Amino acid sequence: MAKIKKGDLVQVITGATQERGGDRGKQGKVLEILAEKNRIIVEGVNYVTKHTRVGQTQRGTKTGGLETVEAPIHISNVALVDPSTKKPTKVGHRVEEQTKDGVKRTVRVRYAKKSGKDL
Repeated sequence: MAKIKKGDLVQVITGATQERGGDRGKQGKVLEILAEKNRIIVEGVNYVTKHTRVGQTQRGTKTGGLETVEAPIHISNVALVDPSTKKPTKVGHRVEEQTKDGVKRTVRVRYAKKSGKDL
């Protein structure tokens, strides 16, 4: 089971500081997870300039040029943010039994290790 999922709030914990033009300390929402490469795309973090070929649409408007897009960042360089304290935290899993419509099931629940609250 993954510790970080799409839609989670994460904080960059490594790299250059913001004063030096880096992304360390920035928080953002996870937009996409690339599991086979162990990378994630975080909103507002790791912007790169991408050159796209200039073309035309059906209506004749120009497309292309320079675009700034979010590039993937390695999953080990981010930490999940605890919603109550807004600080990075470690994540654990615990097994709970839930009863729904008379049926018992065991579920794994993520929780923040320092505060003990569910994520």
